Amino acid sequence: MSEDINKPDEANSGEPTGRFSRQAIRSFVLRQGRMSDAQKRYLDELLPRFTIPYAVAPVDYAATFGRIAPVVLEIGCGMGDTTAAIATALPNTDFIGIEVHGPGVGNLCKLIDEQKISNLRVMQHDATEVVRDMLAPDSLAGIHVYFPDPWPKKRHHKRRILQPAFVAELASRLAPGGYLHCATDWEEYAQFMLETLSAEPLLQNTAVDYAPKPDYRPLTKFEARGLRLGHGVWDLVFKRI
Repeated sequence: MSEDINKPDEANSGEPTGRFSRQAIRSFVLRQGRMSDAQKRYLDELLPRFTIPYAVAPVDYAATFGRIAPVVLEIGCGMGDTTAAIATALPNTDFIGIEVHGPGVGNLCKLIDEQKISNLRVMQHDATEVVRDMLAPDSLAGIHVYFPDPWPKKRHHKRRILQPAFVAELASRLAPGGYLHCATDWEEYAQFMLETLSAEPLLQNTAVDYAPKPDYRPLTKFEARGLRLGHGVWDLVFKRI
């Protein structure tokens, strides 16, 4: 199973679904659930300090981070541990993490606060709208999409986030030479990703098919357990040409 927190059967924040437009097919489902008191406190107290509010206007990266540096977007941070670890390991790069579910957003804010991570900001909004409305073309050094919901049933494949139109939009936001790094533990979804990314004219595969796991992507406990059980994990790294 994927560890992505955007799964429809996972516990979530109970955030009102009205904040997300229903006009398009969504790659995530928000269910009404309970956050712990600590999760709610992190969300209420820390998110205003570390968030980039959604707006129909390009993000000013230099103003947001107080410097000029490469910017990497992560879509679907889950509980944020991987996001925080990568940001900590790459202090000369700035990161924007997108997650819709409250517990994950709250936990990531807690990690930023506790570990004093200055090069990471959080957005609690639909990634497709953020990419469309807030990220300028040719502006990103990289994009991470780790263990997105595979929507394994065929009738649900239309909900997969890495559809051709969205991949084209992601590719257009990358600067020339920037990279799109995806990972999944569903082999059929890995094949779908490989076909979709290979068909995008702005992208070129850095490997013959699947790439070795880059050193900057930590091996999570969930992933390590799956590998011990013989489950596969597939990384794909494409570059903007």
